[in-house]
Amino acid sequence: MTLLITGGEVVGPTGRFAADVLVDGETISALLAPGTWSGQPETTIDATGKLVIPGGIDVHTHMKLPFGGTFASDDFDTGTKAAAYGGTTTIIDFAVQRTGEVVQDGLAAWHALADGNAHIDYGFHMIIGGVDDDALKAMDQLVADEGVTSFKLFMAYPGVFYSDDGKVLRAMQTARENGATIMMHAENGIAIDVLVAQALAKGQTDPVFHGLTRPSILEGEATHRAIALAQVARDTPLYFVHLSASEALAEVAAARDAGRNVFAETCPQYLYLTLEDQLGAPGFEGAKWVASPPLRSKEEPHRDDLWRGLRTNDLAIVSTDHCPFCMKDQKELGLGDFSKIPNGMGTVEHRVDLVYQGVAEGKLSVERWVETIATTPARMFGLYPRKGVIAPGSDADIVLYDPNGRTTISAATHHMNLDYSAWEGFTIAGKVDTVISRGEVLVDRDGGYHGRKGRGRYLKRGLSSYLR
Repeated sequence: MTLLITGGEVVGPTGRFAADVLVDGETISALLAPGTWSGQPETTIDATGKLVIPGGIDVHTHMKLPFGGTFASDDFDTGTKAAAYGGTTTIIDFAVQRTGEVVQDGLAAWHALADGNAHIDYGFHMIIGGVDDDALKAMDQLVADEGVTSFKLFMAYPGVFYSDDGKVLRAMQTARENGATIMMHAENGIAIDVLVAQALAKGQTDPVFHGLTRPSILEGEATHRAIALAQVARDTPLYFVHLSASEALAEVAAARDAGRNVFAETCPQYLYLTLEDQLGAPGFEGAKWVASPPLRSKEEPHRDDLWRGLRTNDLAIVSTDHCPFCMKDQKELGLGDFSKIPNGMGTVEHRVDLVYQGVAEGKLSVERWVETIATTPARMFGLYPRKGVIAPGSDADIVLYDPNGRTTISAATHHMNLDYSAWEGFTIAGKVDTVISRGEVLVDRDGGYHGRKGRGRYLKRGLSSYLR
């Protein structure tokens, strides 16, 4: 099938320009001067007044993740459908291995969750929760055979996913040999557990204490330590997930200034939400915003620093850490004990809009918006140029975005399997208009949905484009 997108302004990493986009089957076949194609497409979409951008790539999601005695409320059906509504056409989720488990079994379990259910294309990172000789050998096998080229380690959650410095170093050394990227949850979990126990002993049980017992300095300390370990491992490629704190960003910026293979992402919640206004809401209401790292204080410079980091490329990507839990029967597991509240919130449907709001407010350029939500994620995690760019030969993952539209976020209208919205009432100065995945219109401009579960394909990924 041929599809012609006319009248729009294509936005890519090198700029924005008027062009018609010709799609043949599942791929982009040409970018044309406006009005110059003489053929007869089967379908034409008028994109006048719209930005034509590559489909969003969310490289940090947790569909159906087991956590705290329950499971994330979105699975690969509901979560990827919601992503599509929000202009995201590819996700990279996290398969899980815990201590004593076989890495390949964890990957197989996530394939079983996704296969036949995903509405959009997907890949996997691998969480290594038990670093031992078998797990290190499995890292080599996953890179060579399975297209899994990134591995997540935790400096937090002792007894669940935590790796001590020696295990972190061994995994980094293995990654340096096979070319993979180490993804790091950088918080000092040992110290945090002490602070949590002390708070509970004092009767400090409300959700706000989740944030107060995870101070930003402990994210900065762990970030520094991970960078030092990566240097010992001969500059292993190191990518910090969900960076929330000024102290952590300063460590990343210093490493990058020194030419190191260090990268980082942040998430919309750290750009907009605060400990006082959300996590500190009266009673148990703040449980809606319990995530790790926690929301930071609006009295400190974290949010301004993160926006600056996005402008300067010290922060490369905006992902979501999408890990939703309903208030009813899930977040409520932590009534009377904040440490038992499942960690996470749902944002996969809103990331493209929320970062665009930064454009509307003059914090980012349109080109930088596209880089942080699509192009850099593809390059960072071995999907470029198949994904992340409007170019001949690339997959026809295309979003028409209306800069003159308006989007109001609400649980009443979102498509995530979640009984509240962390973003209730937020209004965005822009709107996802049309979403196309591999040449197929999933969401039309009237909000009609034409996708189906099972059409999403697994993506074997290559190595990062940014490594040296």
